[in-house]
Amino acid sequence: MTIGIGQGVALYVCAILGAGVLVFPGQAASLAGPASLVAWGFSALIGLPLAFTFAALASRFPDAGGVATFASRAFGPAAGGVTGWWYFIAGSVGQTIVPLTAGYYVTAALDVDQRWAPAVAAGVLAVAVAANLAGLRFGARVQIGLAIGVAVILIAVILVALPQIRAAAFTPFAPHGVAGIGRAVVVLFFAFAGWEAIAHLSAEFRDVRRTLPIATLLTVLIVTVLYLGVAFAVVGTGAYGDRTLDRVSLGVIIERGPGFSAVGAVAVAAVVICLGTTNAFVASVSRLGFALGRDGWAPDVLTRRNRHDTPSAAVLAVGAIGGAGLVGAALFGWGTDDIVFIPSVLVLATYLLGTTAAVRLFTGVHRAVAAVALTLLLLTVPFAGRHLLIPAVIALTVAPIHRLHHRTISRTPSP
Repeated sequence: MTIGIGQGVALYVCAILGAGVLVFPGQAASLAGPASLVAWGFSALIGLPLAFTFAALASRFPDAGGVATFASRAFGPAAGGVTGWWYFIAGSVGQTIVPLTAGYYVTAALDVDQRWAPAVAAGVLAVAVAANLAGLRFGARVQIGLAIGVAVILIAVILVALPQIRAAAFTPFAPHGVAGIGRAVVVLFFAFAGWEAIAHLSAEFRDVRRTLPIATLLTVLIVTVLYLGVAFAVVGTGAYGDRTLDRVSLGVIIERGPGFSAVGAVAVAAVVICLGTTNAFVASVSRLGFALGRDGWAPDVLTRRNRHDTPSAAVLAVGAIGGAGLVGAALFGWGTDDIVFIPSVLVLATYLLGTTAAVRLFTGVHRAVAAVALTLLLLTVPFAGRHLLIPAVIALTVAPIHRLHHRTISRTPSP
């Protein structure tokens, strides 16, 4: 047990802060106007009971494999398999969104049309896939360093924005009403995904009952201040309002800064951060794909490993899904604002099932905390609209295929 409060906060912040915050403040502001600040605050608020719930689940089931395992414990293996697929698809589609974010900032720095962003993104994704196939993964210290890099960019944006902020930018406050706020909250599930990640390390915390709650509270505070601060900067400076502007809001604020232009530096930082995020997610999501194949929930081919003991087929599958999204972006003009609802709704569905499992598995205070998280999540469900069909279609597709596959194996005579 070696993780103290400081390292716990660093790991938690690393899990939450990512490349998404470089592009979502503008999109959320376009959806909800200045009231996007409410959406950011509400999303951060949900994180508090979610974090405690997943930490409690992992503490009770220390050998658990994540939310899928919790769902299996509560509702059976079918629920666990479906949840695994939700997360696998969410993480794979995310590898379109994160590289595209780098593409937007590079094209802005080069002053070329954003239709070239998929080409830059393809390079970022290709490097991450190649690194994973070669067995190269960024260590925990590098990932924490990248999270610090995101934090530095956010702080710089907030500071540069202060002289540019105008009170008139906050009226009307909610031009799109409650519906706009709700849609922004759904989008922000992608930005806030990661509350469950630290739960897997709960057994390694020093005096877990004391340090984990403190680390959780400090992380929520840090993330909330940074996210609300940058959202306030985007709204207050009016650096949003159309698809092109929304995608590079933070770079625009820096470019408008008094007496200097650092948009090129921001673009370089965005590429490094997006590459690090993509590399980490390709690694983790491919391992999930391997597990799905191993457990009979996906084709056996996903269990194939290369000479570096890397699940190469699963890595290529994640890269192919992310690459398909980039092809769509190049051919049809898809942007992060079009694609983000897919992983966001799948993360929402995963959290709903995970917290419902906690309500069923726990009693007392832990059940009450899980119930609060579940209630807050349910408030957002109506705003997902037709996108709720995505997890439903996946569930209705995956479960029968698994049953058919299991039946086929059971009927196959042993050699």
